[in-house]
Amino acid sequence: MSTTDPAGTHPARHVRPEDHDRAVWLRAGAWLALAAGLLALPFIVILMGDPPAARGLTRDLSLGLGFATLSLAGMQFALTGRLKPLLHPFGADIVVVFHRFLSWGLVALMLGHFGMLYIWHKDDLGVLNPLQAELHMTAGRVAMGCLLALVVSSEFRKRLKVDYLWWRYLHVALAITGFGMAIWHVLGAGHFTGQDGTRGLWLAATLAWLGLLLWTRLLRPWQQSRNPWRVTENRDEGDGVHTLVLAPEGKPLRGWRPGQFAWLAIGNSPFALREHPFTISTAPDKGNHVRFSIKPLGDDSKRLSQTPVGARAWVDGPYGTFSVDREADAGGFVMIAGGVGVTPVIANLHALQERRDPRPVILLYANDDWDQIAFRDQLARIAQDIDLRVTHVIKTPPDGGDWPPEDHVTRDGMIDAAALADLLPPESRDWPHMLCGPPPMLDAVRTALLQMGVPRRRIDSEIFEMV
Repeated sequence: MSTTDPAGTHPARHVRPEDHDRAVWLRAGAWLALAAGLLALPFIVILMGDPPAARGLTRDLSLGLGFATLSLAGMQFALTGRLKPLLHPFGADIVVVFHRFLSWGLVALMLGHFGMLYIWHKDDLGVLNPLQAELHMTAGRVAMGCLLALVVSSEFRKRLKVDYLWWRYLHVALAITGFGMAIWHVLGAGHFTGQDGTRGLWLAATLAWLGLLLWTRLLRPWQQSRNPWRVTENRDEGDGVHTLVLAPEGKPLRGWRPGQFAWLAIGNSPFALREHPFTISTAPDKGNHVRFSIKPLGDDSKRLSQTPVGARAWVDGPYGTFSVDREADAGGFVMIAGGVGVTPVIANLHALQERRDPRPVILLYANDDWDQIAFRDQLARIAQDIDLRVTHVIKTPPDGGDWPPEDHVTRDGMIDAAALADLLPPESRDWPHMLCGPPPMLDAVRTALLQMGVPRRRIDSEIFEMV
């Protein structure tokens, strides 16, 4: 695959060889195969040894569900550990969403394990009263309670009105306690774990889990503590969006590409679990300073949007794959954003602007009303330097039909199939379509684009909200 356009003007040096489709798919397939192997490993070890005689299908199946639950729980630590080799083929946002769905699968396996024993093999459960039961059995019930509480508190955090910071503390505590208790339960129960091989397997799993925990909670924050940042500006972008400009006091961000995001923490220490993921709303082409554009949609983002100039900050990143740098051969770009979802789009546009990229870009930007449009002036300035056509799609037209100046292209309504058919020319069908906004909007736009004949591989979306 070529990495330059026919005119030789596109800066293909920004595109890494591993970004090409074949390499990405190979990496993704390798990770999926490894995950399947880890899930099957407990059963392989048991079958290769000298397992006890079968004591009935339902009993053996329930024990198998228990082993699968523990394997899946251990894998969850890897999915949330921000391991860049794992995140690269899929994108960090997709991995987080996969982690959330996998959590419900974990709960189903765990309840299946307990339920089958309770219905058909109650003797194996022993005394249900935790004050009278054997300690390893009580540990199993504590693990079940922790994992249930973890999933429920995560899925319904906003409805329960749990503060983001306290939810993070709770999430970490429940995960560590639940997994530790589950290991204790499996080894104490002794089902299929009496041999050296199987006990060694669970010991290795425990050590791997402790290693991930050590990396994510101690070693990585320690690395961050050696490389602080300083807030040099807090800029009002309109619609409540504030942009924090950060200057490095140590090494600048490495391997950063436009459209990526990072975890931002403000305070005296990176160990406090006060970090939150935000898009870096500028491009590396503009220098070493990074910008985070934050809209106060929740308790933690409101606090961060009010950060004073001079505050110390900590940055962990970059992460993500929502970047024009992955599209060296594209003839142009279609970018569709809703509300504050425009921030990764702005970052990509900054990169194209700095490079004076000649390729055409069509941006459809949806907002509720004209006054809520963030980065409106920035977009107008960028359009003076590159071939950028911005259409503001406004849900609520101005009173009395008083539209903004003629140099802004506007349309009332929403970005639906009719709007896309009117605003996107036929030659754009094979361009990359980069979407970022609220999930209902993305679902509708993706469906409409597919119906218009845009190939699925040409539609990329950034998950608007990961936590």
